[in-house]
Amino acid sequence: MASILKVDKLDPQSGTALEIGTSGDTITVPSGATLDISSATLTPPATLPASSGVNLTALNASNLGSGTVPTARLGSGTASSSVFLAGDNTWAAAGGGKILQVVSAAASVAATTTSNSFVSYDSVAPAITPATTSSRILILGNFGQIDPNNHMYVDFERAISGGATTTGITTENNGLYYRATGDAGEEMGAAACWVDSPSTTSEITYKFCYKNNDGSTSIQFGHNSTATALILLEIGA
Repeated sequence: MASILKVDKLDPQSGTALEIGTSGDTITVPSGATLDISSATLTPPATLPASSGVNLTALNASNLGSGTVPTARLGSGTASSSVFLAGDNTWAAAGGGKILQVVSAAASVAATTTSNSFVSYDSVAPAITPATTSSRILILGNFGQIDPNNHMYVDFERAISGGATTTGITTENNGLYYRATGDAGEEMGAAACWVDSPSTTSEITYKFCYKNNDGSTSIQFGHNSTATALILLEIGA
């Protein structure tokens, strides 16, 4: 039968060291009892025994001295070389300014008009289908022309499949390019660019559009020996 020692306090006989038990012994604190060391200094062994750390709090990450934290512990999702750890602790693909696709078209065809309202240049009409409604389309264009006998204005046209067609998408009255009367018959080249926000995932066809300023004099857009081209770049948000 186990002996029971009933005392209120144990102090060392001399000095400040108090030993409980002998090497190899097991000291047991029974279930329901509380060992309060909150006001004491605890010196653990150099190697802690295996135990769950679920109740450990206020851990200082700066004290990690070796090893690698598994990516699964850093965030949800699957880590790879093509994703990064976002602020919401998820592994996500990079975004913002990423070029998602490139489409281009070119032709060496001349077209004329006497209209002082924008008309379409149908010989170059690349189509692109945005991946998301937040994508932007960077339009890069170059064109040849014969120096007009009157003022020429150039812009872009956007036609959404199953939706609206907008001629002169920059909303500027006279578009992106202006050429005043010069030496009639002189061949030349020019360029125009724009960033469009179509807010759709339907197919979009882009074209040049052009006009003159008097509604009677004929002007020529494009040239039979000079390429007119459009390049469309979808930029992810």
